[in-house]
Parts: sequence; C-alpha cells; structure tokens
Amino acid sequence: MKNRTLWWSACIAAVLVSAAVTGVLAQPPAPTRFSGIFNDYTPATGVGGPWEMHGTWSLKLKGDSGKADFSADMTMEHPDSWIAANPGTSTAPNVDHPAMRMPHTHHITMPDAMISYDTSVCQPDNPATIVRLVVIGQPSVTGNGKAASFESLGPSTLQVCISGEALVEYSNLSMSFTPTSPAAEKHFGSQAIHGIVRKVMGGDWHDGDQTNGVPR
Repeated sequence: MKNRTLWWSACIAAVLVSAAVTGVLAQPPAPTRFSGIFNDYTPATGVGGPWEMHGTWSLKLKGDSGKADFSADMTMEHPDSWIAANPGTSTAPNVDHPAMRMPHTHHITMPDAMISYDTSVCQPDNPATIVRLVVIGQPSVTGNGKAASFESLGPSTLQVCISGEALVEYSNLSMSFTPTSPAAEKHFGSQAIHGIVRKVMGGDWHDGDQTNGVPR
C-alpha cells in the first residue's frame, strides 16, 4: 500500500511539472517588428517653427542582442499659420505657393540602438498609455538626401517609445531627440513626435495581424 501511494504521488507530481512546463512553453514570444506612420508639429517656439511632419517608421528587434534597428522617413514643411505670420520681405502671404512652405525631406537611420525598459525617459501621451518598449541610440539624419546641416556639430541622441493599452497592446509611437542634441537644438526641437503603430510582426504575430490598430 505504501509503495502504491508513493507511486501515485510521483505520477501526480510528474503531471504537475509537465503542466507547468507546458504552460511556460505556451507563452507566446514577444513581437520582433513594428511599423507605422507619424503626423505632428514642432513647437512654434522651436527652430524656425512650427514645422509640419509626416512620415513612416519601422523598428526591428535583433533577437537576444538587446539591440534594435530603427528608421524613419519624413517630409517637413511650414503650415498655414507660419506662412501667415512670415510673409517674407517682398512677398505677401500665400498658402498656395509651395515654395513658401520650405518643403524638405529627412531620412533617419539608427542601427544597433539599445533596447531599454526605463520608461521615465518617454514623454507622456494624453490620455496616458503604458510604455512597452524603449529604444535609444545615435541616429544619422539626412536633409534632402545629404547629411543634415547639424550632423557636423556632433552626434544626437534619439529615444523611441512604443506604448499601448488594454485593447491594443502596441498602439502609439513617440520619438524625441534629447534637448542638448544638435538635432533638437538646430531643427526638430525636443518635443516628442507622435505616431501610430500599424503593423506588429514576429512572435505569434504575423504581417497584417494588426489592422487599423485592432488585432484580428
């Protein structure tokens, strides 16, 4: 009887251990790729601001390395309010004159950026969101296809934050240059640039699993 009791106890323990291991293995891996768009303004008090910003971005986590590749492609131009307040020396304000908006492009690339979970560096959203991931590094920034003018002043630091809430785990993007960075002081300002997460890939997610912000 004693041996049979010990045998049953061993069987039950084995089943419990197996269930626990299965539960751990069943936990879905985290996503590894994110992409989306952003639309925002720089502050009116910034360098030559305000500027309108529109573009796309992507983020790829590099396995267990603790690093990630980030890139963003954007257009910038002055909005109507800037044109009205800055007619120039000889030209009346004309919102239909494209050149007055000073349109230009930027390509931002940041390979091997460090992944961090220090959410205190992220500027808060309104309403607030839960920051899930932070990436920090020194990007290269172009201006109309060549090195941006502030690149010669030294490296800038860019921090990228991915956040979300209960219904959409990964919904928001914010990226900002640290205040002392040449990119912030000479062009973008240090205010966060806001955007949306459109696609989440990798892990148990697949391309197109997140559409219009809502997982299918």
